[in-house]
Amino acid sequence: MRKVLLIIGTRPEAIKLIPVYKELKKSKGWLTLLVSTGQHHEMLKSIFDFFEVQPDVDLAVMTKNQSLVGLTELLLRACTTVIEDHSPDLIIVQGDTTTAMVGALAGFYKQVQIAHVEAGLRSYDKTAPFPEEVNRRMISAMADFHFAPTKTAAEALKYERVQGKIKVVGNTVIDSLVFATKKVLKNLIVLDSKYTSVLDQYERMILITGHRRESFGDGFKNICKAIQVLAHTYPKVSFVYPVHLNPNVRDVVFNMLDSLPNVFLINPVTYDDMVYLMTKSYLILTDSGGVQEEAPSLGKPVLIMREKTERPEGVKAGCSLLVGSSEKKIVKAVMDLMDNGRKYKLMARVANPYGKGDSSKKIVSYLHNNIQ
Repeated sequence: MRKVLLIIGTRPEAIKLIPVYKELKKSKGWLTLLVSTGQHHEMLKSIFDFFEVQPDVDLAVMTKNQSLVGLTELLLRACTTVIEDHSPDLIIVQGDTTTAMVGALAGFYKQVQIAHVEAGLRSYDKTAPFPEEVNRRMISAMADFHFAPTKTAAEALKYERVQGKIKVVGNTVIDSLVFATKKVLKNLIVLDSKYTSVLDQYERMILITGHRRESFGDGFKNICKAIQVLAHTYPKVSFVYPVHLNPNVRDVVFNMLDSLPNVFLINPVTYDDMVYLMTKSYLILTDSGGVQEEAPSLGKPVLIMREKTERPEGVKAGCSLLVGSSEKKIVKAVMDLMDNGRKYKLMARVANPYGKGDSSKKIVSYLHNNIQ
């Protein structure tokens, strides 16, 4: 019986690792423990409830106004203690968060094998996204198994000559999306009534998500200026923006957009609500990596409000477009899709380059056959 710890701290990590956790629980020969660091405590609770799982260990390390340095210190001590208590044969981390980097670092220090899910993403700019670009490069230096979502990501790892085994498996976020979409369809009446005010009175809905550190300050001001222009240009379109709780985002967004009648600034939504809003949207403006991966499966064009993306496959395939935080670029790109049906259909009909919903099975099968 091999023991494996899956370490998660944020909502995106949970969404992308819970399918792997469930697949391991179904498989023989594994003693599987889910460890939550609580980096996004409240958001994590709703995800656990939605997927009907609960963490086996809850470290609850997050404190108010915590710095990256403070978080890193607490995480390293807590993850090390968990590893010492449970003596795992394997640690699985996902993506590029501080939790993932520190979980891998603690495992490396304790000489435990490390599997990295969503390996090989690169922007080649250590400040964008910050600190995620450096986090994922550090994990790549420590991991024994690199589960790349795409061939491009795998090629980046080969180019860097990382140690360990590299396997292209697709992205586990699509596994979760398939599960979530089925649940949302069963709950449509409740969700439709919940969002009547933002949908029924309008011809179309544009969904907006934005929270990246690199956009703080002028970046978010420019994004909000673009939304102001678009809201005035398209009064019969609703603009729905679940606003991140970070005051660097929230203060700017509410100051600039709250008075517009067709702009709806709402609190952060649960995962199932987010999937519902994506299905109802006409197009999506985002800086989120997960949304870039999910939206093509739902046939929704994505405009990426970042200067660079570590997910170039969507841009190359034609289902997403980089617009940065430029007011002019955002306005032009949205207007092109709103007013040009042919261009819209070309983006909406592109097959998702990030996976088919079977990534977790591929990961567990590979580990079963290759772990020492």
